[in-house]
Amino acid sequence: MKRYLLPFFLVLLVVAGFSLSSFESRDTMRHLDNDSFTSGEKLDYKVHYGLINAAEATIDVDKDIQMINNRPCFKVNVFGKTTGSFDFFLKIRDTWRSYIDTTSIVPQRFHRNIEEGKYRKKENIMFDHYKNLATVEDKKETNTFKVPDNVQDIVSGVYYLRTLNYDKRKIGEVIKIQGFFDDEVFDFTVTYRGKETVETKAGKIKAIKLIPKMPKNKLFDGEDAITVYLSDDKNKIPVLIQAEMFVGSVKINLHKYKGLKSPLALAN
Repeated sequence: MKRYLLPFFLVLLVVAGFSLSSFESRDTMRHLDNDSFTSGEKLDYKVHYGLINAAEATIDVDKDIQMINNRPCFKVNVFGKTTGSFDFFLKIRDTWRSYIDTTSIVPQRFHRNIEEGKYRKKENIMFDHYKNLATVEDKKETNTFKVPDNVQDIVSGVYYLRTLNYDKRKIGEVIKIQGFFDDEVFDFTVTYRGKETVETKAGKIKAIKLIPKMPKNKLFDGEDAITVYLSDDKNKIPVLIQAEMFVGSVKINLHKYKGLKSPLALAN
């Protein structure tokens, strides 16, 4: 992973009814049932680096459906910014945006605008899931890459995990996803570790425990360094993410939420 990716935003991301009758018969894209999220959902998080409140992040699903590649899509926005002393030493204002197909939960378009200290990066990716291509455009050039079936970007991959039924999975079962990021296809595996009750800024919540396998890198302390907790209900929203890093611990904590499709699984 590139140096400019601030760890806690990377963790968060590692950590969505239009008629389809007008589509051509060649439409072979998958169809997934989605009872977990819909337009208007908004999730606010506090990011803690040790005992320090280091940053804030917001994930929202726009209230309007967008048409991309002649497909209805959820417009999902991820905003992140440093706060307090972190903002003084390394000012960060990051925006990630994915247009997620409402039927197949794959990205039709992805946008990234990174502002971290003096570093700047802006790119747009258009996906063609019929030809299995991703076209990446930035200020300097445009390149096209071959991608696998149902490839995910970083944001849509999280929403795909939210559509799965964990009640039918065994503890230790591995979920495999193929993603596209930084001009490369990567294999992303997540292990289901059962259920727990976790404490968040939004209260005690019954949760599904997932462990994404991290590739060897200079940020995270081991391949099981990140733990992701999704609410144990139909929403399956990320409620807590913990990461052990070589420079300390990071915790991403659900602070506020609204527009959920179903009641949140609060514990007594």
